[in-house]
Amino acid sequence: MVLPFKHEPFTDFTDEKNSADFEAALNLVKGELGKEYPLVINGEKIYTDDKLVSNNPSSKDQIVGKVSKATKEHVDQAMDAALTAFKTWREWTAKERVDVLHRAAAIVRRRKHEFSAWLVYDAGKPWDQADGDTAEGIDFLEYYARQMVELGKGKALNDRPNEHNSYFYQPMGPGVTIPPWNFAFAIVCGTVAAPIVAGNPVLLKPSENTPVIAYKLMEVFEEAGLPKGVLNFVPGDPAEIGDYLVDHKDTHFINFTGSRATGTRIMERAAKVQEGQQFLKRVVAEMGGKDTIIVDKDADLDLAADAIVNSAFGFSGQKCSACSRAIIHQDVYDEVLEKSIKLTKELTVGNPSEENVYMAAVVNQKQFDKIKDYIEIGKDEGELAYGGETDDSNGYFVYPTIFKDLDPKARIMQEEIFGPVVAFAKAADFDELLEIANNTEYGLTGAVISNNREHLNRARYDFHVGNLYFNRGCTAAIVGYHPFGGFKMSGTDSKAGGPDYLQHFLEAKTVSEMF
Repeated sequence: MVLPFKHEPFTDFTDEKNSADFEAALNLVKGELGKEYPLVINGEKIYTDDKLVSNNPSSKDQIVGKVSKATKEHVDQAMDAALTAFKTWREWTAKERVDVLHRAAAIVRRRKHEFSAWLVYDAGKPWDQADGDTAEGIDFLEYYARQMVELGKGKALNDRPNEHNSYFYQPMGPGVTIPPWNFAFAIVCGTVAAPIVAGNPVLLKPSENTPVIAYKLMEVFEEAGLPKGVLNFVPGDPAEIGDYLVDHKDTHFINFTGSRATGTRIMERAAKVQEGQQFLKRVVAEMGGKDTIIVDKDADLDLAADAIVNSAFGFSGQKCSACSRAIIHQDVYDEVLEKSIKLTKELTVGNPSEENVYMAAVVNQKQFDKIKDYIEIGKDEGELAYGGETDDSNGYFVYPTIFKDLDPKARIMQEEIFGPVVAFAKAADFDELLEIANNTEYGLTGAVISNNREHLNRARYDFHVGNLYFNRGCTAAIVGYHPFGGFKMSGTDSKAGGPDYLQHFLEAKTVSEMF
C-alpha cells in the first residue's frame, strides 16, 4: 500500500545519537575516498584515461574521487543505447516504472547518512544542508512516483453518440539532464527521476564539480532494477560535450539547472532543427536568481533578521534561491541591520568533514575568486558592515559578508554572486520596497516580512517571482509543498516538485473512435 506523500523528515543533529551516526557515515565514506568511477552506457562500465577529479572544497588537497570523462563518441553510444531502451521502457506500465522509483527511494532512505556524507566531501555541504539535500532527493522519487500513477490514468473527455474519446499521456523519447553542483544529489535525482518515470531514457551529464555523488545515484537505480540503457552516465567537460548533447538530433528534451548564460545558450541551440530531427526539442531550464527579502515597517524584526541571515548564508549562499538583497523600510532599517549582524556573528565556519558547522567552503577556486571580486566591488558601491574575509590556504573559505546602504542599481544588487554576500538597501514606503524588489532581470524567489495584510495581498500579485514566501526566509522549498521555478531570466518556471512537472516530459494524445 502506497501512503499519501509526506516529505522526508530532516535529521535532528542536536540528538547525540544522530550526530554519532552521522560521524560514523563520514568515517565510512572517508575510507572510500580517492576511488575511480566509470561511465555507464547501456549498463556497461567504461573507464577512460581522462578523468574529472573531485576535491573536498573544505580541504582542497583531499581527492574525493576520479570520474571518467565521456567524449562525443561516448555520447553517440549512450544515445544509441537510450533509443534501443526506449522501445521497451515506453511499454512498461506507469505502475511498473513507479515501482522502480519507490525501490530507489527505499534504498536511499536506508543509506541516508551515507549519501549525506558523500555530499559533505563532494560538494562541501555542512551536515544539515547535506541531510536536507538527501531528503529532497528521496522526496522527488516518492512524489514523482505518485504523480505518474495519476497521469497514467489519463484524463476524462466527453463522448458524442456512437463515439468514444480517450486522452492519455505517452513518453517523448530520450533526453539529456544537465544538473548543477549545488544540490548535487537532490536536483540530480529529481531531474533524472521525472523523465524516467514518464517513460523516457536519459543521458545524465552531472556537474564536473560533483560527479561522485551522481555516480552513487547510478548505483541506486541499478539496484532498484532500472533496465540497461534507460539511464546513461556521461560526465565530461562541458566545452567538449555540452553543445553536442544539446544539439544531438535524437535529444528530445534538455533538463537543465545552472547559470543564466548557459541556460540561454541551451535555449538558443535547442531551437535549431538538426538534420534528421523530426520533432521540436523541449527545454526545461532553471537559471538562477537575485533574490530579495522585503522587510516592511510593520513586521517582526527578529523574524526578519533570522530570515535574512539564514537565507543569505545557508550553504554559503550557493543557492539560486539565496537572499542576496535585503530591502528594508527606512523606519526599521538600522534595527534590522543591527539584528542581522548580531546573528551573523554567531555563525560557525569550518570543515564539515571534521565537525558540525553552519558554513563551509565554497565549491572551487573559480567561485572563490568570483565572490572575492564581488566583495571588492561591494566595498566601492556601499559600506562593508560585517565580514568580507576570505581564505583559500586549505579550502575555499569565504566568510559571511554584509554590505549596507547600496544603490538599488549597484552591481552587487543586480548580478548573481552565488556566495555568502548580502546587500542591504532602504526604501521609503511599500511602493518603493516592491519597485526595488522587482528591478532585476531575475524572478525566482522572494519573501515579504510584514504584519500588514493589505501589503501582503498586494505582494502576492505584484512581487514578480515564481516562489514567494510570507513571514519566512526565501530558501528551503519542499517537494510537494512549494513547487519550485521562477519567472523572467530565472528560467521556464518548470515548478519542480509540483503537480505539473512530469508533463514537461510527456506528450498528450487524443484518440477518437466511431462505432
